This record gives sequence, C-alpha cells and structure tokens, in this order.
Amino acid sequence: MERILIIGAAGQIGSELVTAMRAIHGNENVYATDIKDIPKDIKKAGPSAILDVMDDKRLIHYVIRHKITQIYHLAAVLSGNAEKLPLQAWHINMQSLMNILDLAKVVEDVKKVFWPSSIAVFGPTTPRVNTPQLTITEPSTVYGISKLAGERWCEYFYNRYDVDVRSVRYPGLISYKTEAGGGTTDYAVEIFYEAIKKGNYECFLKEDTALPMMFMEDAVNATIKLMEAPKENIKIRSSYNVGGISFAPKRITAEIKKHLPDFKITYNPDFRQPIAESWPQSIDDSQAQKDWGLETKYNITKLTDTMLEGVRTKFSSK
Repeated sequence: MERILIIGAAGQIGSELVTAMRAIHGNENVYATDIKDIPKDIKKAGPSAILDVMDDKRLIHYVIRHKITQIYHLAAVLSGNAEKLPLQAWHINMQSLMNILDLAKVVEDVKKVFWPSSIAVFGPTTPRVNTPQLTITEPSTVYGISKLAGERWCEYFYNRYDVDVRSVRYPGLISYKTEAGGGTTDYAVEIFYEAIKKGNYECFLKEDTALPMMFMEDAVNATIKLMEAPKENIKIRSSYNVGGISFAPKRITAEIKKHLPDFKITYNPDFRQPIAESWPQSIDDSQAQKDWGLETKYNITKLTDTMLEGVRTKFSSK
C-alpha cells in the first residue's frame, strides 16, 4: 500500500493532485500538507497538516511517523514572484528540494519522489519552436535558474544514490479550481475569471506572445502516469518535456469571444513580457510519449469550454 505525501497541497497543482491521488490510493493514504491553510474540502476528505518543507527536522519526522512511500514536492516561488525576491526565491526553491532529496536518500520507506521542473529552464538561446528534449538551457530568470539546478541535482541523486526521483517540465497550467499564483503564464487563467466577472481583461503580455499551455487535468494525469511507470522505462532523470497546446493571448481571446461576443481585451505588457519571450513557443514531448505514454486530450476549444463553465459554476456557488 502506498502512503503519499503531497507538499504544496493548497496550490494550483497540489489541490487537484490530492483529489486525483486519493481517488486512486484511498483518502486515508494521501497526506495533504502546505505552509498555508489547506482548502476545507481537502482537509475534510483525508489527513492534512501545516508543514514547512524548509523545516528539515519536522519534515523527516512527519515522513517517518506516517510511513510515507512517495513524496510529491510541489512547493515553490513561481517565476513572476521570484523576480521580485530573487535571493529568497533561490533559497526556498533550492533548499526545499535538497531537504527532500536528502530525506529520500536515507529513509528506506520512501521509494519515489516527484519534483516539477518547468519550461523556465529554457532561455533566449533555446530553439523556441518545437523545443527538443535535449537542447540549450540558459535560463534568464531566477525561477528558471533554480529549476535547471534542480534538474541537475535530481539526476545526480539518482545516479549517485539511486533515489528514484522523477520530473516533468510543466508548461503554463490552466485550471478554474485554483486562481493564479504569480506565474508568467497566469494570464491564461486570469482571462477567464475576468471575462466572466467583468467582461474585459488587461493582459500583461503582448497579444502575439505564444506559449505552451496545459489544462490541469492533463497535467495531473501526466504526473500520475509518469510516477506509475516502471522504473526501467524512465530514461530521462533530469526532467521530461511535456507540451500540451500552444497559443497566444489573441488566440484564446478569439475562443472566448465565441461564447462572450462583447468580451474586450487590452494589452499592457509588464516585467513578465521579456520572461515570456525567453521561453519556448511550443514543445517537443515525443520522448515522454515514447518512454511512459504521455497523452493529452484538451485542445484549445475544449479547454475554453471547460474553463468558462467551471468559472461560471464557481461564481454562482459563492
């Protein structure tokens, strides 16, 4: 029986991953933790706790006491917020990962670790269209630098200590269940909330800035599929490319206008524009498809339909 710890369970990814993992492994076997208060529905459904991943002593005590076998470490300072506090973001993102890797090295019950990387590992010198799995990685943001360093540490701990750590490079993630949290791709979440709430949106990226995106259900399914794959199938021990779909603000605006013809968008690019311009426009994820069967089912039309319906339902239930 697996006993799973999810760190960052109140976040955009964590909140949905907890629900999906409890459906598979049973509510009582998935432990939801975060440094901030966890949503009530997650707390009611299964075990949860306030836990600071930076507190290595309490962390290892928690893991041993609950006989944890898998750790999903999702806590991080994201790209936009990291640029405001670069040294603090570096410290949090790197030290938290090192705490997890060191723990997994010595606690025998822990068999697998998941840690998310990001398309932020790429930079201005990276091929931007259909970005390959193995290519130039020269990130220009503190978030990207921390993710690239994290990839190298993950591979090192696998090669040196046989820690079965697995990772994907998430693109921009889109969900109606949890609102945006300080990332460069967050316009693609905000735009749906503002379209329903106000009928207009001021975008912090230029209209033609294409970026790879993935609906959260596809991202969660990819994460689970990676972690359930046999160890021998995992050929990449830094982090796998996952691509989803790619679009620019003007493209998603056109989709929204099919449902809300009066929706209006304006553009006021801020400090996140040069970050976005340093990232890929589209991703080659054929290696993940080959090794462990990555597949996605949301195109831009299905994504738009689902987001608008989800946001409407969320507002009407308040």
